[in-house]
Amino acid sequence: MRKLQTQGVHHITIVGADRQTSIDFWEGVLGMPFVFEQPNLDSEQESHLYFDPGDGRLITIFTDESRKPDATRTPTEIGCVHHLALSVSQATFWQAVERLDERGIRHSGPKDRGFMDSIYFNDPLGLLIELASYRFEPPWGVSHGQVMLEAHKIRVARGDHHIDKIHLADAIEKLTAQTFDSLSTDRDPKNPY
Repeated sequence: MRKLQTQGVHHITIVGADRQTSIDFWEGVLGMPFVFEQPNLDSEQESHLYFDPGDGRLITIFTDESRKPDATRTPTEIGCVHHLALSVSQATFWQAVERLDERGIRHSGPKDRGFMDSIYFNDPLGLLIELASYRFEPPWGVSHGQVMLEAHKIRVARGDHHIDKIHLADAIEKLTAQTFDSLSTDRDPKNPY
């Protein structure tokens, strides 16, 4: 038996209401360019809208002009999507409260997640959206996931409750030493003062 090895999220598709609500939210609030539209090939009465979330991947929405927006929270039972987390820069994150407030969008306010900052709010159809911003940049050639894995190992070894900045910093130092060669024979920390 062998795995079906994935290589990233190809796209996420959401059942939307009318076309304009989707455009106004995904592009008009979240800034995702509206890049493509065609009929839903499995349901001709629906349109299939494509938005670029900023990484070249896609978020797509099935729309139907007969459906009206309903802001009731989407189901959160087993097997349902709890929320969709979207990556934003620290600069954008710290503007989120003001920009959501000016639209009258209720939100959680900033949440400290140790390794990232988060803010939550519902889209016009009741889907919980998270704006997430990492508090670190991985070393060149290393993914955020690799840093998180190493920070987790450090956290567990130290018996700490959750990943925080110190675990990230130590993980980045370790991954940098593993990833990049040096002419130095001793790469231990020093104090030249």
